[in-house]
Formats: sequence, C-alpha cells, structure tokens
Amino acid sequence: MKILILGSGGREHAIAWKLAQSPKVTGLFIAPGNAGTSSLGTNIDINPEDFEKVKEAVLSTGAGMVVVGPEAPLVAGIHDFFLNDDSLKHIPVIGPQKEAAMLEGSKDFAKAFMKRHDIPTAAHRTFSIGNSGEARSFLESLQPPYVLKADGLAAGKGVVILNTIDEALSELDQMLTGKFGEAGRKVVIEQFLRGREVSVFVITDGKHYRILPSAKDYKRVGEGDTGPNTGGMGAVSPVPFAGESFMYKVEKRIIKPTIAGLAGEGLKYKGFIFFGLIDVKGDPYVIEYNARLGDPETEVIMPRIKSDFFDLLEGVAMGDLQKRKILIDKRYVSTVVMVSEGYPGRYEKGKPVFGLDLVKDAIVFHSGTREQDGKILTNGGRVLAVSAYGNSLYEALQTSYRNAALISWQGMYYRTEIGFDLL
Repeated sequence: MKILILGSGGREHAIAWKLAQSPKVTGLFIAPGNAGTSSLGTNIDINPEDFEKVKEAVLSTGAGMVVVGPEAPLVAGIHDFFLNDDSLKHIPVIGPQKEAAMLEGSKDFAKAFMKRHDIPTAAHRTFSIGNSGEARSFLESLQPPYVLKADGLAAGKGVVILNTIDEALSELDQMLTGKFGEAGRKVVIEQFLRGREVSVFVITDGKHYRILPSAKDYKRVGEGDTGPNTGGMGAVSPVPFAGESFMYKVEKRIIKPTIAGLAGEGLKYKGFIFFGLIDVKGDPYVIEYNARLGDPETEVIMPRIKSDFFDLLEGVAMGDLQKRKILIDKRYVSTVVMVSEGYPGRYEKGKPVFGLDLVKDAIVFHSGTREQDGKILTNGGRVLAVSAYGNSLYEALQTSYRNAALISWQGMYYRTEIGFDLL
C-alpha cells in the first residue's frame, strides 16, 4: 500500500522511517516533508491544512491511507472531510474525527470529559470574559504557583505558570483580550501538580488499543530545565520511574476510561492518543491529552517498536486492532534535539548543515531542514533530532551526544544534560 503522511517535522520523519521498513508499504509520500523524509519517499509541497490540496495529492499518488502527524488538520476536521467526499471516503485516515480531536483542540472540553469519566486530573475552572470577575476567589482556593492554559491550540505557547495571584489575574486579562487570539477566548486555570512528567501513547481503533512505549521529553530550552518552553529539546524511552505498577494504574485509571468514554459518547476515534501525565507520589494524573503522537517523543518511540508498524495502522483501519501484535525493543533510546540560535523566539533559516555524513551508530531525524543544490539547510527552530540505542540509558545518551557533537551549523544549540536527571 502507498501511504501519505501529513507533516514536516521529526515526528513525521520517524513515522516515515519506520513505515519504510514494512514489506507491505510500496510507496511513501510526505506532505510537505523535509530534507530527511525525501530519502524515504516523495515530498509533496502542500499545506496539510489545505484539504483540497491533500485530496489532489491522495488521488494523484494513489495513496491508500493517510497518517496525520500534526494536530491542526485533525482539529480542523480532515478525517470528516474524507468521510464526506465520495472519492475519498474509502481511504482510511489515521487520526480522530473533528469532534473527538477536541480532546486536544479544547482544554475545557478535555477537562469536562475527564470529570464525566472520573479520570484523575488537577482541580480546575474555566473562565471567559463573562465570568472573569470570579477568578480571584478561585485562585485563592489554590496554592501557588498558578497554571493558566489557553483553551484552544496555541502552537505549544498557551500555558503560563505564575507565582502570585496578581500576576495570574493580569495574565488572565491579557489572554482573554487577545494575547493568543481565538485560542485564548476561554482560559482554564488549574492547580499546579508537583511530580515527574511522563508521556504515554496508545493507538486505538475506537474500541481496542495497544500501548506504545512511554517516553519523557524535556520542554524548556535551557540547561537544567530553565528558560521558556519549546516544542521539546530531547526525549528518552523507556522512563525508569514508569514501571509495571505505575503503568498498571495508568491503564486502569486513565487509558481504559478514556477509550470507553470516547466510545460511550459516540466520539469516533481512530488514531493515536497522547496522555501527558504527571506522577504525583506514585499516582498518575492527566495534564493534557493530544490527538496525535508527540515530538520529539516519536523519535525515541519508533526505534523501540520491533514489529511491523504498518500492521498496527492496518488494524486501526480494519477495526481489528485486538488481533495485532506489538513487539517492543527492551533497549533504551535517547534523542537530543539540535535547534537554531534564538529558538523558541526569532531565529534565522538557510544555514548550511555540516557533518551529517560523519554520524555513526545513531539515527538523525530531520525536523526543520530543506535541501537546495545538494546541500542541507536549516529551515526551522528545531532542526535535527539525534537518536541512539543503548543497553543502558547512559549508553544511549553517550551515543546521541557523541554524534550530535559531529554536526554543526552557524548558531547551532542543544542542551547537554537531557536524561541526566534519570541516571
């Protein structure tokens, strides 16, 4: 089968890398893709949110399946677009329908869903212009710091953590009056939970599910988890503190009620669910849902899946995921994300990348790159993710860092202590 993957980042490169290993996959198309994905298939220069262009790409390539990488096309309803088009409705889309994608598209929707299904999460309340006057009394019921989240998609920038009630009220006012555009028309204020974060992923056909490898990612740009949040500066898998007893609680208290809740409410969900969790004294709580795989977690998850990944996608499409097996590599995998100077703020593009040919015993997943006249150039904030296996976490990290040190471009930066907190 030919497959069209929507997206341009490290996540999509890792998905393409894994699917290229399947004997059942006869062709890969990545839209728009990057310099790395072009070595695995054919890049198509279109915007994944332009559904008519996606339709043209599917019909012209003969793709028999579409795998949606980023959240925006899902929240905008690409799955529904396919179902409502006579020439596309037979093509399976890996990703939830629009209503179910609201698990990520609206923090308020997700919190209400968790409340209905007794899924553990932080104490919270949603505010809009109409009831913002009640925010002070709710904040006074919480202990600092205070977490404010824009309700809608804000490209990873819509979460703010503040130490005083006055700062929180000022931020709430800025959010509600347009700081994050439409995404901030409603704001969720929630209790700050102290603990260790872990990313858990499942793939589901709407009734059955398979748990993928867990991962821990590192969001802040600076050493020692300092500075502003980013899309992710690195990741490791497996996560040492997310052992069997913890994962038993995750499955019983969070995964099963989520899948059952979606089905019970008639929310059509065929794809990946990302559970952003926090371990509070051994008990898991949901920080957020995502309606797709995470990035850079995918760059450590895909290398740990030993079985044919297409087999799982086919199980989602056919609705028989319970018959499909998943084999997990017991080795550790780490990834170190290399970024452009200035990221996550302003940065320059078009810098030539050197040293990729020197990499040994590691997999370099491209994120913000493009190819021009045979050269690889930077084309984004997060540029590369250097992934490596190890029989221990230390060994995986050593190999990732040894190879990252061989790659360079003007203004390159990466954190040098990813995963060290777990050693």
